[in-house]
Amino acid sequence: MSDTPTFDRHMLEALVCPVGQGRLEYDAEAQELISKSANLAYPIRDGIPVMLFDEARKLED
Repeated sequence: MSDTPTFDRHMLEALVCPVGQGRLEYDAEAQELISKSANLAYPIRDGIPVMLFDEARKLED
């Protein structure tokens, strides 16, 4: 069993991309929330999504 907090997938229903206002997809392997509309990936740290533009990673085309 891991001591790393896990992301609650039910949060996806309430969260939207702060840039594009679109829905987010959960990438469990990368521990990121993906916004295809804004082409950004928001990190999840200690089970908490960091929904700040300055913390987001631009997705490769």
